[in-house]
This record gives sequence, structure tokens and C-alpha cells, in this order.
Amino acid sequence: MFWKGKEDSICGCCFLSSRFSLARVHAVSALILTNRQVMENGDAKQTSPTRLNTYTLLSALLASATSVLLGYDIGVMSGAALLIRENLKISAVQEEVLVGTLNVFSLIGSLASGKTSDYIGRRYTIVLASFTFLVGAILMGLGPSFAFILCGRMVAGIGVGYALMIAPLYTAELSPEMTRGFLTSLPEVFITLGILLGYIVNYFLSSLPEHISWRLMLGLAALPAIAIALGVMAMPESPRWLVMKGRIPHAKRVLLRISTTPEEAELKLHQITKAAEPGPENWRGQGVWKDLLLRPTRPIRRMLVTAIGINFFMQASGNDAVIYYCPEVFKAAGIHSKKQLFGVNVIMGIAKSSFVLLSALYLDKFGRRPLLLLGTTGMAVSLSALGLGSTILQHSSSKPLWAVVVSIVAVCADVSFFSIGLGPITWVYSSEIFPSRLRAQGSSLAISVNRLVSGVVSMTFLSISGKITFGGMFFVLAGITVLATGFFYVFMPETKGKTLEEMETLFEDTNTDKNKVKETEMDVA
Repeated sequence: MFWKGKEDSICGCCFLSSRFSLARVHAVSALILTNRQVMENGDAKQTSPTRLNTYTLLSALLASATSVLLGYDIGVMSGAALLIRENLKISAVQEEVLVGTLNVFSLIGSLASGKTSDYIGRRYTIVLASFTFLVGAILMGLGPSFAFILCGRMVAGIGVGYALMIAPLYTAELSPEMTRGFLTSLPEVFITLGILLGYIVNYFLSSLPEHISWRLMLGLAALPAIAIALGVMAMPESPRWLVMKGRIPHAKRVLLRISTTPEEAELKLHQITKAAEPGPENWRGQGVWKDLLLRPTRPIRRMLVTAIGINFFMQASGNDAVIYYCPEVFKAAGIHSKKQLFGVNVIMGIAKSSFVLLSALYLDKFGRRPLLLLGTTGMAVSLSALGLGSTILQHSSSKPLWAVVVSIVAVCADVSFFSIGLGPITWVYSSEIFPSRLRAQGSSLAISVNRLVSGVVSMTFLSISGKITFGGMFFVLAGITVLATGFFYVFMPETKGKTLEEMETLFEDTNTDKNKVKETEMDVA
């Protein structure tokens, strides 16, 4: 042990020495407390990082697969919207409403998901998400009219809202701290793979008659929804949710399955029960909104501001709108062949998939902050280049090839930098920073902001671009990502390697604490 049982003599020396400031005494006391906690928990080896349990990995993969539903819809709708507009003769405003409705109604699912997951558990909330999206996909695929398709997207949106909150939250509650960044970023990986799958489906079905192709594109989303709903039944319930329900023996059985050793399971159970304060079995999330919004502590307030901020900027940066309307942008640039338009989408999807996998693999090595700041800085530069290329193409009758190439490269760079930073890290951060009792409903509130902003941007992108041009719109989005970079630099602490139970301490206002120490030192002097 570090102090080798000499705590009393060390503390005595500290108090006798006039050269030691009060702040140093506080630091020594903190180290002693840490030492005592390690002694209470047993051998230090038990607190060291362990290898990733295979069962935990499989459970995280299966839970994260629910996010493929949103990704597929984003990817496939970018092409289907073009075909629906031509087949059903709808206006540009109706196209915006059709695209954005899913995001707006996902707000309902996001808001309800926190309370639902506290009530029925994390696992059954994933089943509910898949079933709701399944119903929406069937309605969209069979839709004979604009109104019918719109209803399908409303239902599917609610399922998407559930999935976006519950997948990363469930994964975070199962994951060991040293691999939590990788595992909790898997939902974004599946969103990206879903987008790529949607692009590929668009490409291969675009040659079919219009009235058949878009229905197949949208209806095929029912298949992964069925597979996920069935597969989730083999997953364990979250041990942290079980502890909050007072079901300690059940939580222990789950921890034994997701831990590498019985000793590790015992230690995790001790940490979770100490932090979560097990409640009655009929606990259903009562009183959480009061603790989040009406009387939050300083760390909780900072967590909420940070979680809402990162979710706001994730969608205000325009990533979903860029993906949804990329064919419209390049159609305006002079590319009219559907095969070529969908081919550009496939290239963009490959670039996005490659970089999100890269980010997931290195998230626990480099940390959240560096990758997030790199990603938003790169997005600002890429969107500026896209704005420049779009402006040149719009004001040139000859449509120079170099400007088209610049625009395509800029789009690919924008989605790639998004996949390095904002894409995966938003889900990781939102699901890991709140205390166990507040985690589900805190995450649902933050992700509701995400969905609201996504809906607003998706439903206004074409209208605003019509007023200020596509180039002007991309310059606006570049300015927003610059603001996002400043926000992340100021507000977001690094959470790499921290347990979920350590987050509240991490989000303490350190500047206020330092001021209190200085005031105390002055009083002592």
C-alpha cells in the first residue's frame, strides 16, 4: 500500500509544518481516503482494468443493433424521398415534412424512453423500440398516399426515439470503464452501417419502376426490426437497473456473467449498491425530474447542460440534413442521373463507416475531448469548403468539374469528421455521465433535444437553402460547428477510464472549489 499504515504520522507532520498550505492538507487527506477505500475493497488487483468479457460484447452489439433502424431510414430516405416526390407529385415542402416527421416524432419516443426504461427495464424497452419501428416500416412500405406514408413515419419515429436513448444507455451500464467508450459508441457504428445499407439498397432498387422501388426501400426496414426484437430476449437486464429495483441477487447473477472473475463481480456489485442506494422493487423513477430540473446539485446541473449542449450541436451542425438532402444538393450542381446521385451517396457512406469504426476503436485510448475537438474543427473546414464549392456551381453555367470534385470531397470529409467526433461521442457522453438513478431520464431529456433539433433542421433545410442558397446554408452550418468547438472546450471534462459511479465527482465545479480553498486559507491566515 502507498502509505504503508503511517497515516497518523504523515498527517501529524503536515499539521506541524508551517510550510504546508491548507490546500496541500486537503490533497493528503484525499490520498489517505483513497488508500482506505482500496484497503476496504481488497487487493488492488481487483480494481485494475480487466479484459472485455465476450458475453458483454455480444450483448452490447445486439443492443446497439437497434440503432441500425435509424441509420437505414436516413440512408434509404435520401433516395426514396426523391422517388416519392416524382411518383406522388408532392411539393418540396411536403418532401421536407415527410423527411423531418420521423425526427420530430422521435422526440416523443425519446421523452418517454426514460420513464419507460425505469418502469419495465432496459431490455424490454429495446423490444418495444423494435416493435414500434416494425409497425411504422410496414405502414410506410404499403403506403398508397402521402398521408399514409406520413403516418408510418410518425410511428417509426417514436420507435427511433426509444432506440436512440436506450441502446447506448444499456451498453454503458453493462460496460467496464476501460472499454466503455468503444462499446457505447457502437450505436453510432450501427447508425452509420445502416446509412450505408440504405444507400446500397437505393442504388440497386433505383432501376425498378418508381411506384415499386421506394416502397421496397422503406418496407425492407421491417426485417432488421424483427431480428432485433427476437435477439434481445437473450440479453441480460442491466445490473444497475436491477439494483435500483432492490433485486440484488438477480443483479449479482448478471454481474457474474458479464465480469471476468467472481471477485470483479463482487467489487462491481459493492460499487453499484453503494452509489445507487437500492430502492423498493416498485420503484419506477419517481422524483427524478425534480432532482434534474427543480433542485439539481451543482454537478447534476453541469451534467445536464453538457448533455443537452452536445446533443444540440450534434444536430445543429446539419449532419442529418446533409445526408438526407445530398442528392438534392448534387442535383442542383448538375448531376441528374439517379445512379450517379446514389453512387455519390455510397461513396459518402463508405467514408463515414470507415471513420466511425476508427473512432470507436481509439476512443478509449485518446479520450473523448481530443476526438470531439478534432471532429468539430474538421467539420467547420469541410462545411466551409462545401459552401464554397456549392456557391461556385450555383453561379456557373458551365458547372466546372473541379468544383464538383471539391464538393464531393467536402461532403465525404464532413461526414467523416462527424463520425470521428460528434457522431459516436454524443451517445457515449449522454449515457455515461448521469448517476444511476437519473441516468435514464437525464439521457432521454438530452436526446429529446437532439431529436427536436434534428427535426427542425431537416424540415427547414430546403426552404432556408432556397432563400440563401445551398452554399449560404453550408457556411451557416460551418459557423455553428465553430461555436460547438468552443462549447466543448469549455464545458466538457474528460471521462475516459472513469467508472459510472465516479462521474458526479468529476463534474464538480473545480473553479468554485478552488475559490473556497483560497477563502479558507485567507481566514486561517
